[in-house]
Amino acid sequence: MNDPLGDMLTRIRNAQMRGKSSTHSPASKLRTWVLDVLADEGYIRGYEKTVDDNGHPAIRIDLKYYEGTPVIRELKRVSKPGRRVYMGVGDIPQVRQGLGVSIVSTSKGVMSDANARSANVGGEVLCTVF
Repeated sequence: MNDPLGDMLTRIRNAQMRGKSSTHSPASKLRTWVLDVLADEGYIRGYEKTVDDNGHPAIRIDLKYYEGTPVIRELKRVSKPGRRVYMGVGDIPQVRQGLGVSIVSTSKGVMSDANARSANVGGEVLCTVF
């Protein structure tokens, strides 16, 4: 697998299209950091670290719905393995005039675009959520 984070985002999109209450993904530190930001911003109910059938660490992601429709309307990967996207603090884009969130990997950790602006740090824009 070349893009583990992109795989997790695709699993979330696919599970929401099917109306699932949760989905599973292999565990990694970057994935849990991104899920922490999604949970803090209110896009998912939460997540739990588990073990899959083969004994490998996994994550169960509890998806969030509002009146039957998914809370996450759009989930896009910005920085990809073939083309990394780095931006300074002044260049970090606002998603839908501030209604959405950009998730940024900075030197101070993975955080939302608003937190990166308040901490005055830029970094790699991992994905956007609306």
